[in-house]
Amino acid sequence: MKKKSSFSTDGQRADIDGMEINRMLPNRYADAVGPFVFLDHIVPHTQPKISHEGTGAHPHRGIATLTYILSGEDEHFDSAGNYALVHSGGVQWMNAGNGIIHDETLNYDSQSDSKLVHALQFWINLPSEIKVGKPGYLAVEGNKVPYKNLPHGKGWIKVIAGSFEDLNSEIPSFSEQFLYHIHLNAGAAFEIEFADKLEVAAYLPELPAIINDEMVNAGNFMEFDREEGWIFLSKVLHDSSEMTPIIPAQSTPPI
Repeated sequence: MKKKSSFSTDGQRADIDGMEINRMLPNRYADAVGPFVFLDHIVPHTQPKISHEGTGAHPHRGIATLTYILSGEDEHFDSAGNYALVHSGGVQWMNAGNGIIHDETLNYDSQSDSKLVHALQFWINLPSEIKVGKPGYLAVEGNKVPYKNLPHGKGWIKVIAGSFEDLNSEIPSFSEQFLYHIHLNAGAAFEIEFADKLEVAAYLPELPAIINDEMVNAGNFMEFDREEGWIFLSKVLHDSSEMTPIIPAQSTPPI
């Protein structure tokens, strides 16, 4: 049985320091999808030069932040002494635990010829015993993110968090959470089954696609019912599609 859509939304603008940002979570329909309580889409844009001014040092507590750099590079500093510079396709993950101060600077990828900057940032609610624990940090470059081609040349899937078949992300998981980046080639289709009571959402950052026989526009965030069932993804014939991400997560966010 195909899962049914419970809501869809285009989110709202939440621009920061000249970057165009679409905030998909929270929205007028939902405060969270499982433990995912926040999703900002940093809309693709060209950046003429490297900036050394980040978002500004600011505190977090009781959540994990996850930045997925689709294009560009993300520089991270925090009060626990962690530092990393992660490039296109990579992930920055920080467990704020009982409190941490950090700063991030998003730029174009200095290792490539592209001036494009494009990213997604998530906040993930943590279980109570983790909230009061020691902060943690992990940087994963793009070539270390689990990846596999889909059968018959349909496209590919990356596992940013959680697992899919034989792929397992390095990102720590404190609940039944998954974060997939699915790319379909023109005219291709892909299907995936989810268990009962899972909260599942999909986001199309740049191009439209067909999800369970419904045409979904670019920039649309869609959540599904919590019944066991399938999600069928397909792309119209004229172009390829980035479906980023599919987020299944446990039915009740951790407290």
